[in-house]
Amino acid sequence: MAETNRELADFLRRARSQSDPLRAGLPPDGRVRRVPGLRREEVALLAGVSTDYYTRLEQGRRITPSPAVVEALGHALGLDAAGRTHLRDLIGVTAAPARRRPRGVQRVRPGLYQLLDALDGEPALVLGRRTDILAANRMAKALFTDFEQLAPPHRNYARWMFLDDDARSLFVDWEEQARAAVESLRLDVGRDPDDQATTALVEELREHSREFDQWWEQHRVHQRTHGSKRLRHPLVGELTVEYETLALPGDPDTTLFVYTTEAGSASRRALDLLASWTLTGSSTEPERQRQSNPAQEQ
Repeated sequence: MAETNRELADFLRRARSQSDPLRAGLPPDGRVRRVPGLRREEVALLAGVSTDYYTRLEQGRRITPSPAVVEALGHALGLDAAGRTHLRDLIGVTAAPARRRPRGVQRVRPGLYQLLDALDGEPALVLGRRTDILAANRMAKALFTDFEQLAPPHRNYARWMFLDDDARSLFVDWEEQARAAVESLRLDVGRDPDDQATTALVEELREHSREFDQWWEQHRVHQRTHGSKRLRHPLVGELTVEYETLALPGDPDTTLFVYTTEAGSASRRALDLLASWTLTGSSTEPERQRQSNPAQEQ
């Protein structure tokens, strides 16, 4: 079975095992459930397909469901928007493996660097594929870490989260944030399972992080759009930042993350104090001189 088929089969099996029969609207039938979740025939019934058809999908066979069937499967399995997107990606790869093409090098436009500078009072990051960190403004470096000081292949948010002891100490809610990073990587694998750089990153993290390996096996997906992060900063103490993500239509697979705090709050005062202590720090200028980041040239 091809690798893309295994990804689809694994996702369907795990999604089925994590589904609640009662929440799915199935009445009790008196039969003892040997394993948690839905049975194959129950998913098929809820999706309006035959058990044989669903079984072949769960085996990763190269069949092409209609968009309506894909949506019905997502509903039957109780998938959220990210889960349904992941399912469509995996089925699309299975049905048309030849459509994948090598991805180009990701670069940050000068205008985006100007935007990062304009957001100088608020931490801001530009992330690319597989959570590679393409650029960060002064405040993001002060709040998280100076990613420019890391070796180019190590400028990756998920890698930093799992393999850097300072990241574990920084996040009060480290487990929640780390799980989100794993689930974001799962979405990337679904979009392009043959990307060698993503595969190498996942293999490295599975080898060196027990938590990553455990959560990767769960095959959950998550699309970060907004939320909170609780930090215990070594200079300014505890604070909570809210983040919003902005897709950049002119820059495929690139996302801008902006972190803010509530006006007048203790977190706002902590962030302002951090800003005052880093006024003489480095800017994003060194990034502009770099034509490309070797970490993104794979």
